[in-house]
Amino acid sequence: MNAPDTHTPDPAEHPIGTAPASEGFRAGFVSFVGRPNVGKSTLTNALVGEKIAITSPKPQTTRRAIRGIAHRPDGQLIIVDTPGIHRPRTLLGERLNALVESMLGDVDVIGFCVPANEKLGPGDRFINDRLNDFPRAKKVAILTKVDEASKSEIFDQLVRLGELREWDAVVPISSVTREQLDILSDELLQLMPLSPPLYDDESSTDESEDDRIAELIREAALREAREELPHSLAVTVDDREEREPETEGELGLLELYASLYVERDSQKGIVIGKGGSRLRQIGEDARREIEALLGRKIYLSLRVKVMKEWQRDPKALGRLGF
Repeated sequence: MNAPDTHTPDPAEHPIGTAPASEGFRAGFVSFVGRPNVGKSTLTNALVGEKIAITSPKPQTTRRAIRGIAHRPDGQLIIVDTPGIHRPRTLLGERLNALVESMLGDVDVIGFCVPANEKLGPGDRFINDRLNDFPRAKKVAILTKVDEASKSEIFDQLVRLGELREWDAVVPISSVTREQLDILSDELLQLMPLSPPLYDDESSTDESEDDRIAELIREAALREAREELPHSLAVTVDDREEREPETEGELGLLELYASLYVERDSQKGIVIGKGGSRLRQIGEDARREIEALLGRKIYLSLRVKVMKEWQRDPKALGRLGF
């Protein structure tokens, strides 16, 4: 896995589209923040139109700044899906927070995501207070998961959001049913600066292929492992080999070799499962997702390794790309 991109998202460093921008074309960077499981990654995927960020009900699933590009005739939204702001307990947590602060200091808009079906809590207020540290960015309140809430819950939550601060926009949405996603997209784009395209029309992300593969494997592992493993699990793609195609003009089988890292032997047993059953299921689930991503058949080999206390070890974090 490549090291996370902590570099300032400077539009000047990104490829410019070949088509000239029409008058009034806008482009810029937006990042969504909020407590774990408020729907930030699901929203990113919905706006981009394809799976860029993995999703999981477990907290702190996102670990890197993942950029997705939403293309519109009148502009581009570059979505930076960052790890959630939280009170860190490990060196990994401290580095994730530093990554978030680095990115939020340079985006044009910050979208504060709050679920419609949960009351505002201390975590929401903590994040709202932190938004004051980023005066450059415009602030948008996004009420997520309105498909899971009643009209009265939505109304009450909108009132509470309005009491937190003066927002540049407030938009209730559902990423699942796509309710008001077009309105959110309009509002975000209007807050972006006038600019030529920052990416070519074919780009949907600047994530490397290996990073996306590693994330799909980690997503499958988080889904299959019922015990709490999100903070203890990391994945690297170690090698890939191309097999000769059986038929001329077709792609041969792609062999992928990846490692899943945990911190303790007991966690290794959880990931492998009885007789290797869970690891096989992880491999099957991940293989289907990777084949859909690459558009070709693959062979996936997974190994589970123990790297003791890697979340607190600077050298181990470096090896794993943090």
